[in-house]
Order: sequence, then C-alpha cells, then structure tokens
Amino acid sequence: MDVEDRESPLDVASDRCGLLGVQLSTHEGSGEDDPNQETLKDEEPPLSPDLEWLEELYEEDNGDGDLAVVADSGKRRSYAETARMFKLRRNLDQLDCFHRQKEHDVIKAREELKLCRQNIESLVGQRDNLEKEIERQKAADNSVAVFRLRVQHKHLCQKLQSEEELEGHINTDLKQQELELSEVEVELGKFSSLREEVQEEERVFQVLKAQKAATRLQQERKASQNLQLKIQHLRDKQATMLKKEEAECQKKIEEGQASRKIAAKYLKETIKRMHQQEAEKEQKNRELLEKRIQAVKSLKSNIAATQESLRVQQSRAKENAKKKEQQQRQLRESLQAQGINSIKHIYQQKQLEEIKRKQEEFEERQKSKRVEIVSKILQEEQLVKSRQRHQALLLKPSATDKFTSLRRAREKLLYYLDPSPPSATEARATIQLREFSDISSSSSSSSDVEDLEETMHQEVDHQSLAESLAEPEFSGLWDQNYKKLLNENTTLVQTEVKTEEPAMASGKLNIPPLKKVHGKELKGPPFISKPEDILFKDFEVGKMYKKKVILTNVSYITNHCKLLGVSAHLKDFISIIFEPPGSLSTGMSCDMQAVFQPMLNEDLEGEVQFASAVGSFSVPIRCTIKKCDLEVDSQIVDFGSHVVGQTISRTLTLTNKGALATLFSLDTSTCLTPETSRVPLPSQVSANTCQETSSQNTTSDNQRSSVSKGTGELQPKQESQELSETLQEEQPVSEASATGPEAIPENCVSTNVDAQMDQSQSDFCDISLGNDRDGKIGPFESIKLEVVFTPSIPGESKLDFHIKFSDLTSKPIRIQVRGVAVSFPICVVQPSIDLKICMFDRLYQESIIVQSRASTALKLTFEVCPEMRKHMEILPKTSFIQAQSTLNAQLKFLPRCSLSKDAKRFFDIDTGVLEVPVTVQVASQVKPVHFTVHAVVTSSDLQFDRTDVDFGYCSIYQSVKSSVRLTNLSLLPQDFGFLGVPEFIEVQPNDGFGTLLPQETLEIDLIFSANKAKEYIFQLSCKSGINRDFLLSCRAVGVRPPLELSHSLVQFGATAVGDRSTAILYLINCQTNPKIKQPIPPVVNDTMAPVAPRLFSFTPPKNSDISITPSAGSLLPGQRCMVQVTFRPRLLDQEIKEEVLRLLHRARLLCEKDLERNRYAEHENKKVFPVGTTKGKKASVSPKISKVPDGPKTDQLSESPNPADIQPGSQQYEEARVSLLYSFTQRHSEYTVPCFVSDGAPPEEDQQPTWSPFNTLYLKLQCPAVQPPLVVISNNGLNIIDFHQVAVGEKVIKRFVVQNISKESLDLRSSVLDIHGPFSLLNALRCIRPGEKHTLALAFSPSLGKKYCETLEVHSQKMTLEMTLCGEGVVPAVTSSHPGGLLDFGYVLEKESTSQVLKLQNRSAVAVGFRVLLASLSPSKPQGGADKVAVLLASYINSQVQPTVGTQNYSGLSVFSVVPIEGSIAPGQSQDITVTFQPDHPSVNYSDILTIELTNKSKVCMMDLKGAASSNNMYLYGGDLLTVPVESLLPPLITSQPQLTESEVIEKPIMPVLVTLRARCSTGAITPAVRELQVGCIHSTQPSKKSVEFHWDNVGSLQQQGFSVEPSKGTVEAGHKRTITVTWTPQSGYKPYEVVQTCVTLILKGDETNAYRVTLMALVSTTAD
Repeated sequence: MDVEDRESPLDVASDRCGLLGVQLSTHEGSGEDDPNQETLKDEEPPLSPDLEWLEELYEEDNGDGDLAVVADSGKRRSYAETARMFKLRRNLDQLDCFHRQKEHDVIKAREELKLCRQNIESLVGQRDNLEKEIERQKAADNSVAVFRLRVQHKHLCQKLQSEEELEGHINTDLKQQELELSEVEVELGKFSSLREEVQEEERVFQVLKAQKAATRLQQERKASQNLQLKIQHLRDKQATMLKKEEAECQKKIEEGQASRKIAAKYLKETIKRMHQQEAEKEQKNRELLEKRIQAVKSLKSNIAATQESLRVQQSRAKENAKKKEQQQRQLRESLQAQGINSIKHIYQQKQLEEIKRKQEEFEERQKSKRVEIVSKILQEEQLVKSRQRHQALLLKPSATDKFTSLRRAREKLLYYLDPSPPSATEARATIQLREFSDISSSSSSSSDVEDLEETMHQEVDHQSLAESLAEPEFSGLWDQNYKKLLNENTTLVQTEVKTEEPAMASGKLNIPPLKKVHGKELKGPPFISKPEDILFKDFEVGKMYKKKVILTNVSYITNHCKLLGVSAHLKDFISIIFEPPGSLSTGMSCDMQAVFQPMLNEDLEGEVQFASAVGSFSVPIRCTIKKCDLEVDSQIVDFGSHVVGQTISRTLTLTNKGALATLFSLDTSTCLTPETSRVPLPSQVSANTCQETSSQNTTSDNQRSSVSKGTGELQPKQESQELSETLQEEQPVSEASATGPEAIPENCVSTNVDAQMDQSQSDFCDISLGNDRDGKIGPFESIKLEVVFTPSIPGESKLDFHIKFSDLTSKPIRIQVRGVAVSFPICVVQPSIDLKICMFDRLYQESIIVQSRASTALKLTFEVCPEMRKHMEILPKTSFIQAQSTLNAQLKFLPRCSLSKDAKRFFDIDTGVLEVPVTVQVASQVKPVHFTVHAVVTSSDLQFDRTDVDFGYCSIYQSVKSSVRLTNLSLLPQDFGFLGVPEFIEVQPNDGFGTLLPQETLEIDLIFSANKAKEYIFQLSCKSGINRDFLLSCRAVGVRPPLELSHSLVQFGATAVGDRSTAILYLINCQTNPKIKQPIPPVVNDTMAPVAPRLFSFTPPKNSDISITPSAGSLLPGQRCMVQVTFRPRLLDQEIKEEVLRLLHRARLLCEKDLERNRYAEHENKKVFPVGTTKGKKASVSPKISKVPDGPKTDQLSESPNPADIQPGSQQYEEARVSLLYSFTQRHSEYTVPCFVSDGAPPEEDQQPTWSPFNTLYLKLQCPAVQPPLVVISNNGLNIIDFHQVAVGEKVIKRFVVQNISKESLDLRSSVLDIHGPFSLLNALRCIRPGEKHTLALAFSPSLGKKYCETLEVHSQKMTLEMTLCGEGVVPAVTSSHPGGLLDFGYVLEKESTSQVLKLQNRSAVAVGFRVLLASLSPSKPQGGADKVAVLLASYINSQVQPTVGTQNYSGLSVFSVVPIEGSIAPGQSQDITVTFQPDHPSVNYSDILTIELTNKSKVCMMDLKGAASSNNMYLYGGDLLTVPVESLLPPLITSQPQLTESEVIEKPIMPVLVTLRARCSTGAITPAVRELQVGCIHSTQPSKKSVEFHWDNVGSLQQQGFSVEPSKGTVEAGHKRTITVTWTPQSGYKPYEVVQTCVTLILKGDETNAYRVTLMALVSTTAD
C-alpha cells in the first residue's frame, strides 16, 4: 500500500481501470537507456497471496527445470518471471473487462436517450392534443372541463420538463462515458505489444507444462508397474499363509465343537440352577423391600410422635421460664411495696448464687487435684519401697522400722491434704491395716526367703508401675490394647512368682520330699482342708469377712504343719490367723482362720501355702464379687399357624440368679456390636432419677478414693483405673448441675428416640414385643416378658431380638420368634379399584373379582354406603360363591352433578378425587372384606373467555382478526371443531379443529373478510368430542374505503442486517363512478360517498426498520400513486445495550476466575515452598503488591453500568453491535402499517383534514432479517468513513476492512465513484473465501474548500454494503512573522554563527504541512554557475545586483541552515523556524534565497538571505562596489609569514574604499551630497574581544575641497555600529561636470589595526536618481 500511495498520475488512472499500475509501468519503461530506472533482476518482488501456488509448483520441481527452461535460449526461467506473466495476464483481463463494461454503459446510455426522446415526442403530442381540447371546451363554455384539462396540461408540462432535464442529464452522461471509453481504448492500444508478449509467454508456458505432465506420467507408470509386481508377490505369500492357517483353524474348530458339546450339557444345568437362585433371591429382595417400606412408614410416624412430644416438652420449658419470670416480677413488686430496692436485692442474690457456684467448682477442682496428688504419692512410695528393699539385701534393716516410717509419712501427708478428721470407717480400716502390717512384718522378718519374695514382688510392682506410665498421646487411640497388654504382663509376673515360691520354701527348710512311707507311696497332699476351697462369694468393698478352715493330716506318718504365707497379690487383702499345732498324728486336725478385707471390686484368686514333713501343700482361695447370672426359660418362641386378624401372646421368663442387679432392654436389631451391647437408660426414667444415680455413683467412687488414701499397698493399675473412672463420672454430674432443669429434656430425648427406633424396627412385621421393653431386674429376681403375634399379612413372620444388659460381663441373650399367618377364605383380587378419570353424566363399568379358598359355598353381600347409591351400583347385590372358585360382580358408576352434595365425605370438590369404601359381608365370618373404589371426577365443559365477538368496521379489501381463548375445564383431553362456518369467516389454527389437553387454553384466531358493504350478525358453533355444542355470537360491519392498495401484503426476501430491500406498490383512487354506494357509519345503505380528491398518510411503527415514500399525499379521483416501501433491518438499541451488559458480566466472571486461579496458585506455591521467619516478611509483601492493580479492575467490572448511560458510538456499544452481528441467526418481523384516508375533499390551508377510521387501509409487511455475510470489522464496525477536514491539495488515505462471515465465497464488486470527485478507490476488489478479510483503500483529495459526501456500494451475491464517504476541504491559511524580502544577518566572525527565528502561524482549522527550501540546496538550480556568469558579463553599472546564491563555505557545508526543514502545524498553533548563518571564511558576498511553501505547493513567503564574515572584530561597511560578488571555491594560497610586531602592523596592505557623492542641481540651487559609512564592532563569544576605535587622518585637507566628515573619530562597543556621515558641498568656483577627487585614510583599531584608503569622488548631477 505504501507503493500505491506514491504512484504517478498515470498509475492512478490505471488503477481506476482496475489494473496494477506499478507493474505495467515497470514493464513499459524497462529500457536500458534510462539510468534512473530501477531494475528488478537482482531483487525479485514477493508473490501476491493468489500466486503462492506457483511457488509451491516450483518447489515440487525436483531439479528437472521443466517450468523454468526457455526453449530457444536454454536459460533457466525464474518463478518470478512466470508470476509476472500471470500478473500481466490478470491485469490485461481486468482492462478488457473494464472496456466491455464501458461499452455496455455507452450502449445502455444511448438506449436510455432514445427512449427518453420517444417519451418527449409522445408527451409533446399529448400536449398538443390537450391544447386543442382546451380550445374546443372553451368554445363550448365548459368551465369544469377546462379546469380539469388545464390541470392535466400543467401536469403534462411538468412531466415534459422533467423528461427534457432527464434527456440533458443522459446526454451529458453519454458524452462522459464515451470519453471514458475512448480513454480505455487508448490504454488498450498502449498495451497491445505487451499483450502479444504475454500471449507468447503463455504459449511457451503451456508447452513446458505439457512436457512436465508427460514426464510425470511416464514416472507414474513405471512406479505403478513396480507397485503391481510387489503386490502380486505379496498376494502369493498371503495365499500360502492362508492355506496353512485354514488347515490349523479347521483342526481347532473340530476340537472346539467336541469340547463344546460336552460343556453344553453342564452349562444348561448350571444356568438352570442360577436362574432358580436368582428367582429366589429376587423374591427375598422383594419381601425384604416391602418389610423395609413398612418399617420406614412406621418410623416416620414414630418420628412425628417424637417431634410432637419434643414440642410439648419445649413448650413446657417455655411455660416454666415464663412462670419463673412472673415469680421474679412478683418478688420485685413485693420488694418495692416494702420499700426495698428490688434491683439491688436481686443483684445481691445473683452474686451470692454465683459465689456459691464458683465455690462448688473450686471444691470439685480441689478434689480432682487431691486425687492426682495421691496417685503420684502412691507411685513415689512404690519407687521408695523398691529402692529400700534392694538395699535391704545388703543392709537388712528391720521391717518394722521401715513400715513405721512409711506409715508416719503417709499419715502426715494425708493430714496435709485433708485436715478434716477421718470418719469411723476410715479409722477402722486404718487400724486393721496396721494390725495386718504388724503380723505380716513379724512373719516376714523371721526368714530371709520372705524378704527375697517381697523384693521380687516390689520389682514386679515397679515394672508394672513403669509400664502403666506408658500412655497414648491422644486418649482413645489404643486404650484397649494398652489395658490388655498390661493385664498380660501382670498375670505373667504373678505366675512366675507363684512357681518360684515353693522352690524357695523347700530350699529354706531343706526337707526332702518323702515319696514312700512304710513301703507305701504317698499320693496327694499330706493335709486336706475342709472346705477344700476358701471361697468369699459376693463380697462388698469396705467390709470384713472371716472363714474358719480345718486342716486334717491324711499322711501315713506323724506330720507337722507350718504356715508359709499367702500369694503375693493377696497379702494386702487376706490375713491368716494360724497357730502351729506341733506334731499331728494321722487323722488329727487343726484350725486356721482366714480374714478377708476387700479394697478392690474385682475377683481374686490365690492360695495359702504350708510346709510339712512330707512336703509343701496349699489351700486355694477364691474371692468373687457380686455378679449377674441371667437366663430365660426358652430362647425359641413358636406361635404356630393363626388366621389374619387374631392376636396371640406368649410370655418369657427372665431370671437373675446372681446377686447384682442390672438394667435390661429388648433390641430388635439383627447385628450387635460391642458398642451397642450396652443398655441405655430406659426412657421412663426421669431426669431426677438420672441425677440420683449419678450422685450415688460419685459418692461410691469418693468412698473408694478415700479408702485408697488410707491404704498404701494397692496396685497402681487398679488405682489409676479407679481415679480415671472417678474423674469421668464427676464431670457429667458437674455439667448436669450447671445446666439446670432446662437441659433435662434434651438429655432424655436421645433415650426416647432410641427406644422408639427399636420399637419401629420390631413393628415392621406382625410380631411385636410387649410394653415392658426395658427395666431393672434385681438380684435373684424373675421378670415376665410378653411377645404378641398379630397376623395382618398371610405368610411366615420371623423376629429375632436380643435382651441386652447394662452389666458389661453379661452377654446379650438372643430370642427367636416364629409365626405363620393364614389369610381369609374370601378375598377381593383387586382391593383397590381405580376407575381413573371420569366425567359427569357418563357411565363407567368395572368388573369385581372375588376369590374363595374355602371348602364350602359361601353367601356374599355387597354393601355400598347410602350416600353413593344414586351414583354407584354393584350387580348382583347378593350372590353365592362356590368352593375354591371365583365370582365376577359388575360395578356401574354414573356420577351425577349432585355428587358434591350427596357424598361430601368421599368427594373432594377442589381436586375432584372420589374414594368410596365398599364392604363385602360373608356369611359365618365375623370380619367383613373391604375394598375401595377410586376415581377422579371431572367436568366436560369447554369455555370461551367471552360470549360476544365484535369485529367492528372491516374494509372489503382487508381482513380483521380477533382472538378468543378456548379453555378445557376437564381433566381429560377433548376434541373440538367449529362446524357450519360461513364463507366470510375463517377459523385458525388447523381450520378450527384440534384437541385440547387437560386444563389447556388455546388461542383461536377468527379472521373476518367482508364480501359486501353491509352489517353481519352470525353465530359460530363449537362441538366437542362427546357431541356437546358451545355457541359464540359474532357481529361485524363491512365498509368500502375510497382508496385501494394494489397489494395489501408485502413479503420481503431475506435481507441481511445493514442491507435494504425495496418493494413498489400503488395507491389508487377508484372513485370515478358516482353511482357506487358507500356505507357511512352509522350504517345507512343508501348514503353516497362524495367523489373528491383524498388525502392519505402512512404511519409506520416507531423505531421500526420500515420507511415508506411518500408517506403522505393527495390523490385525485381515478389517479394512482406509486409507493415505495423500504425494509432496512438493523439491530435494536435495547438489544445492543443488553449485549454490552452481558459482555461486561462475562468479562467480570473471567476476571474473578483469573483472580481465584491466581489465589489458588499462590496458595499452592506457599505450600510447596515454605518460608522462614525472615523470608515470610518478604513473601507477605509480594501478594499485596500483586493485588493492588487488580482491585480497580474488579471494582470497575463489578459495577455494571446503567443501560441508559451507554451512549451509541462508544467503544463498548460498537463491540456489542459487532458481537451481535457475528451471533445473529434469523429474525422474522411482521408489521401492519395503517394508511389513513381523509373523509371528503381536502380542506383549506387553515383547517385540519378529517380522518375517518372506517376508510383506513392496512398494509401488512413480512420482513425476515438474516445474518449479513459481509461485515466491517474496522472503524468500530461503522459504515461511515469520515476523512474530517483536509487541506485543499493534500491527499489522505484511509482503509477499512471487511470480512466474510458466511459459509460461502463472495465475489465483491463496487459502485463507480465520481471520477471528478475527491474520492477514489485505490485497490481492486476480489473474491474472498469464508472467514477471509479484505482491505479497501480510499483516498480523499479535495480541490475546493467545501464539504463532500458520496456513497460507495460494495456488492456481493447476497447483500450490498453501503459505505458513506464524507470529508471537508479546507483552504489553508498560514502567515509568517517576516513579510518577505531581505533578511540581513550583518557581520559575523568567521567560524562563528548567528541565528534568526521566523514564526509561522496556522489560522486554519486543519493541520497544515510545510517545507522550507533553500536555493543553494535546490536540485533545480542552474548547473555550472550560469547565474554567476551572467553577473560577470553584466555592465559595471548593474554590478550592484547580487546573484541568487552567493559565496559558499570552503568546507562544502551550506552557509545558511534551517531547522526544521519540514513539518506540520496544528490548527491554531505556531511553528518557529530558526535560520542560522555560519561562515567559515571572511567574505561579504554570502547570500541565498529561502522559500516556505505548503504541501499544496502554495508559497507562504520568499526572502533573500544575506550576510558577511570578517576575520577580526571590526568592519567598515558602505561605499561603492569595487570587485565582482563572485568568489572561487578554492581557498587563497596562504604562505607562512613571520610574526609581525606592533610597529609592523601599520605596514599591512591598505584596503581601498570608494565613496561617490552626487550633488543635485535643480533650478540653480545645489543640494549637498551626503553618503554614510558604518563602522561596526562584531560581538563575539570570546571574552578577549574588545571595542573598536576609529579616526580619520588629515581631515583638514578634506574641508578645503568641500568635504566634511562627522565624527572624525570615536569608539564602537562590541555588538554595535556607528554611522560616519560624509557630506560634500561644492565650493565656490566649482566647474560643472568637474569631478572632485581626494583620498583620506581611515584607521580602525581593535584586536588588530586596519587602514582603509577612502577615495572620495564628488560631482554635480542634474538628473534625478
């Protein structure tokens, strides 16, 4: 596009012809003689996109070079040359096409001109005839006809004038088109040689292409032959392989058939068995599903009851709270009545209660801390004991001292912990423990063996203590495993101790066991005890038990007995009172007493060890706590077979043979887990009972803890367990006490719900449990449990339930209950008969099947409730049914309209549901058989929304539509149809037939078309499918309007958005016959409508896509008017604003997703890369920084703009419009445009016409809009290209891009722009494929200062895209601060510079471009110094004239420079232009010409630049010119000279100056001559420069000849100049025409001293200057 912007006028003309002018001009001017022509051989131009296939074709050429070889020369042909050939051919074709188009336009214009001339001739003939007719009517004195004929004559003259104007316009167009055709033919003649060359190149290209095709065909044939050989070889191999595979496959098939036959037999059996199992499983699943459904239903009812009870409890709690508030209010009132401050009193009461509550909490915490301290002290004592006993093996201290010290320390610590005096039981326990410790210490001190045993026992205790300290980090993780492991360790240690004690005892006594006595072998123990086992059964902690034991010697010798002690773990609980009897003969006995004082509530087992002469023996000891021993009399309950409806009950006896009471409950769940085996508290227990039980438990536990404080010999494991239980049980008590009475119902709700859940699970079958489902069973007590069987469904019923106990040691007892239910002998096969939906007054029948399983015949009676006997009947009413047979009864149902009144109990008026219970009485059967009849009764009415339809006044040319709504009031679909419809009315849809769904409303259109102008009154009949009629009354009046439309319906074709479609129709005034009658409301058939001109007016809908031309006018009788209707679809403003909001909402969602994704990514990064404390500070700063810019965006997006604030033309508005165009599918619109017609003749100017609604015509328009195939994607989608203001003479290029958004290729064509206008299309149009884009370049070059507007139409197959081109030409107004002429820079030191600034002011409304030209830099200046030669050849008189370009610098750089050279000035702005003078050698002939011109070649100003340079800071200016103003560019030859002294400065060469003075003589009087010389001092940047002094030598000699000089001497400061005035006055005696000449010296002294020889020449002249 850049090349096209700079093309020549010839190229532009070629572009208008549809060619690429650059390529054609390049080919034409490719001669070798032109040195400025650029060759394209080295650099090949890039191919256009439509010739890229050619480059691919050359790439496919594998070195053959067929397409690139020229036949005659043998040189390789490049693809660029071939591409050039195609481009030339395309351009020539375009030129030919343009030529044909121009020829066609010329022929068409000629035909139009011929047709126009024919029309003019016919109109002239008609005019002549009218003039003759007017003359004839004038002669006949028919004024009416004359007036009418004059109107026609005037109208005909207007037509004739318009036709003549059209002829002139067509003639002008024809001449213009002929001129364009001749220009195109000239262009064709220019390119005739180029055409021949292209044809020759095409012929060569076709030959080469044929050769390439033949070569490729031969190669393909060879390749195909080789491929066929390979395929044949592969086929042979495959045939041999297939034969082998077929043989192997045949063998496998035979083997498979044999094995399949064997497996088929077994497979059938397996499948049959699987089917049976699946059927059984399915049957079981169905039964289970039914039972579960029943269970869920019962569960729902139970939950509802529970919720109701919960509501009651909550309401009760609220009432209690209200009562409490009322009591407080009464208390407050009573206190106020007594004069007491109630607020203070209540506050004090609350404070006291709060203090009391805090004190109780403190005591509870103190108790728990005491328990903890005691447990720790006990552990520490065990550790101290173990250490002391280890030391006892070495030091052997006395045991009494040890126990005494320990006892004192314990008592002292207990006194500190609990200073209160001990109770009686604690004192008694302490005394007993002291006695027990004294006895055990005396017995253990007698031997070292016992000390060793105690040491081992303490080690075991220490080990168990160490192991007991290993607890889990979190409670509940491995509690069970921990306790189990601890128990195993303790039992293992105890067994080891037991096995070692007898051995040590035997080693101590050194009594060898006697195996034989008197030749008899001793079997068994030497002593027997009576009883054999010492049993303490059902003991209680804190009590003392004694038991006497008799030991009898049963050995064969005299024996003695010695007490060794009891088991180690029983020493703290059991003491033995035994006095050694001495020697006992055989059969003699002795007494022993065992004293047992339990401190732990657990079973104990051990033995009392004795030593005898024969050997050691022991007596077992067993201590058992109170336990539960529960059993039932029978675990299987079988009810047998019973008829449905009966109730049978059985009882079970639950017996507790143990001494411990427990709670029990019946659980019907099938699976039991360890968690569910515990019995919850019964629901009947109140909150007070719960509190009492918990308080009892806490008191008993406190007693246990107090006992443990007084004893120091208990095991750590048992103590820790008791302490943990104590803490766990104390916590709920404190919570319960803190919550108060309001929390009691919520605590007990769970127990009630659990009980109801168990009950619901047990009630889903026919077997249920009695009321006593839970309770308490005491020791040695029996309870009766009831099981009830109520069969309701035939079949076997099973129920398995468990009796669970609160005692952990008692296992649940499983009870199995079985029963079989047998159904009634008489049953109805369908217990619920559903008649579906029935209509009133319609008969419905249904069959009732009764089945008998009895062995005898039975009598049946059908009973219908009295309310339904008018509507329902069963036949026969009484009948006999035979044994093992069925009976069919007929049910007849005919619902009357009085059903809602007769059967209010069974019929719901709102829903229409009818539910009637029917009873079947069976003889000899107490319980009757019931079944239910269900039906939904509905109406059969069809209802119109109105009873009368008034169509109003209807034109005979139009149709009037009125809509009614038909509603089906029934619950069943109903067919309907309009029958007997008159011919002037139409019923739609489906011609008035259809089906209405239940409760459906259908809108029916009644279209009335009047045939005559009269009144219509008729009825429409709608018949339903059950032959019911529904009538609709209709009324209408037919009228005949005075005007008529040629078409009342216009169907536009599919029009793209942005395009337009036009339809033409005619409006006719058909009132030419005065005999036509027209009814005028009120309807009078005999009234005549006046025949007169009529006014009409079309009123299209507002904001629609319809425009009508003309929209209003007047029609004479018998006249018709052409009406043009234009449909221009466009997008609605509201739709675009909604799309803006939708796009903003989508952008906001995307932004939120991005923010969420970023947050998630940051969160993941923090997880993956954790940072420390120092890094965390840095990391915490970065998210804040990243979130700062996102905030305004999200805030901006979150605030949705108001649709009213969205302005058309904004960026958001245009983006939304483009988005709708891309997503536009199809839109069908229908408009009805009224045409109002005036009633009577047109009124006068001051009056308004009267419009009659009965004369109104209606025009129906059907307008389908489709998606545009071509859209503008640049310029925000706008179809207006505004070039705005452009300076006259400038050229502005703008581009707009169109895109094909359809699915087909589009051939683009454009309309022809005005060739003399400022707009031009620079590039050609082409075919664009789907999705492609095409750029159109438009140029605007105004020639006058005015506004321009033109329309460019881009045509395609489916639409025409209109582009409006507009622009304004503005004449630039630029002024300069310098008016022009001379711009003198004065004197400057050499190699220094001076500058002057010019200001350009732009006073126009557009930006104006400018450029500054210097004559010295202009390429068009005379070569070889022609201007200088002219100066040299001029006469001496004219030598004052300076050349255009003066002296230049030796360096080659320009003396005068300008900044900037070119630029643009904004409207109303100014631009400074700096002109710099910088000489590099002394000269006074520096000059140049500066020209400032605008872009349109107009000049702003022209000025002469002049300057002089000096080598020092002083100069003398003035006098006559002595040399030519031309210098050689070669610098003067400078030879090296010695340094001059100050005395030698004067010896410099003196510079001559000539001053000519001319005195004027007129009328005998002589005017003195005056000349001026200027002495100046140049200002320099160097600080060493000083001022200049001057003086004249020998001034007196000048005065003698009449010369005077003022001043004769002076000083000039730097940067200033001083004028010396030289005056010559002729002396007396001056001779005319005599020249007075004298010389004088002028010395200038500055940084140097210069002497000037000034020659003064004076004369008197009689001529004027």
